[in-house]
Amino acid sequence: MTEPFRIAVAGLGTVGAGVVKIVQKHGDLIAARAGRRIEITAVSARNRTRDRGVDLSAYDWEDDAAAMAARGDVDCVVEVIGGSDGPAKAALERALGAGRHAVTANKALIAHHGQALGALADANGAALRFEAAVAGGIPILKALGEGLAANRVNRVYGVLNGTCNYILTEMEKTHRAYEDVLAEAQKLGYAEADPSFDVGGIDAAHKLAILAALAFGMEVDFASVAVEGIERINLKDIEFAADLGYRIKLLGVADFDGEGVEQRVQPCMVPADSTIGALDGVTNAVVCEGDFVGKTVFEGPGAGEGPTASAIMADVIDIARGARTPAFGVPTAALARIAPQTEGAHPAEYYLRFHLQDAPGVLAKVTAALGAEGVSIHRMRQYGEENGGAPVLIVTHDAGRGAIDRALAVIAELEVSLAQPVAVRIEKT
Repeated sequence: MTEPFRIAVAGLGTVGAGVVKIVQKHGDLIAARAGRRIEITAVSARNRTRDRGVDLSAYDWEDDAAAMAARGDVDCVVEVIGGSDGPAKAALERALGAGRHAVTANKALIAHHGQALGALADANGAALRFEAAVAGGIPILKALGEGLAANRVNRVYGVLNGTCNYILTEMEKTHRAYEDVLAEAQKLGYAEADPSFDVGGIDAAHKLAILAALAFGMEVDFASVAVEGIERINLKDIEFAADLGYRIKLLGVADFDGEGVEQRVQPCMVPADSTIGALDGVTNAVVCEGDFVGKTVFEGPGAGEGPTASAIMADVIDIARGARTPAFGVPTAALARIAPQTEGAHPAEYYLRFHLQDAPGVLAKVTAALGAEGVSIHRMRQYGEENGGAPVLIVTHDAGRGAIDRALAVIAELEVSLAQPVAVRIEKT
């Protein structure tokens, strides 16, 4: 009889408890698919007495996750503690260093230390898997590492943060301000008490750096991701976007042109009738463009107990079956060091919003500042008086972000400018 595959769960929050529930509920189903039973031998968390809605009495309790990772009756450590350092990192280093397998949902840890952890796994014949770290229940990393392995992927992009997508969607549907919808998202549990990692784009940037590494066979380069959040997007921008036929989404985009990689997270306008434009609520979507397969789209729940625990257990089942694919699709030592590119390498149209004095000669000053940076105007609209001035919208022809930013810095200092200008890239999806 095949020996059971023994796992230890480090972290018993929502997702950790979800992993335990799946093992308990679908034990026979999982055994049939893995070819052996998967059993939990030990668990670890900070608080022993907290009610997690699941029976933990059959498992050994360890206060120290790293010590648990070194146990002789553990084949694989499932890490759902969170954080880019501290106990999470220590537990995985201990497990992989001892030749034990590791599965994690920790996107920050992989974005910052995935390279070193992958090398440690390779050196000790262990598997490191992290499907749950990107896009929750969507099997996008498996698709990139296996299903699309015969393709040269040149672009990967998508909506990678459900919190931001929920906020932008609700602002559009209910015509409420950003601050009101953010507060509602916090009450519903979609946003943390400190939402800065979500709305500031950092969470999506962690995921994008991991996607780019898998897609392009490159070293994880989180430091080169240009990050801009949704904090400056207001209700007027969303309404004006709709008027122009667009919706605003926080996108993570990675482009590889054969020489360098551009990675950016930023609010973008996308056609309202596109796959990304039609995305509502907390749903995530990832689009991959390969040279032979063309464009493939993956859509589904991006977070939550069920989807994330499901992705974790898919990795565990793969390892229990004997799969030993490298963490990033190729041996860690073979990952390429690809030069980062700035957004200027990929010009685009931009939506620009100004709040200007409604007086003769004002638009001439704005267009002169844009023209001085080589930014040409595709179309322009002026709306009725508001708060002592007039909102003016400009859609540019293709331009680099550097030129846009330099022009807006000049315009912001003009006496006719009544508010800080806003620029949003128009992304062709």
